[in-house]
Amino acid sequence: MSTIIRIEPGPRMSEAVVHNGTVYLAGQVGEAGDSVFDQTRTALAEIERLLILAGSTKAHMLSAMIWLADMADFDEMNRAWDAFVADVPPPARATGQASLADPAWRVEIVVTAAVA
Repeated sequence: MSTIIRIEPGPRMSEAVVHNGTVYLAGQVGEAGDSVFDQTRTALAEIERLLILAGSTKAHMLSAMIWLADMADFDEMNRAWDAFVADVPPPARATGQASLADPAWRVEIVVTAAVA
């Protein structure tokens, strides 16, 4: 049986889970009330931190799912995203609109990556 490693587990969820050389991250958000650009940058910084804890890097991202509270924020989110992936091979990615758990959150990002 393969080992499952849970990173920063809480009563409801873990921030990341590693299994069979793959890192699965929980959805990451920024500070409620910040601009979409700043929320995206904060979420991406947290993603990078968690990937490092899991033995990976942003260069090993396989896929990203980005949820926006409003698709009108697509370009603003992409400004932060494009800067984040400018120096690495970009992962497969999808972006959609969804009601997020807190109305002040404008973006949530879910990433899957390979262990480095």
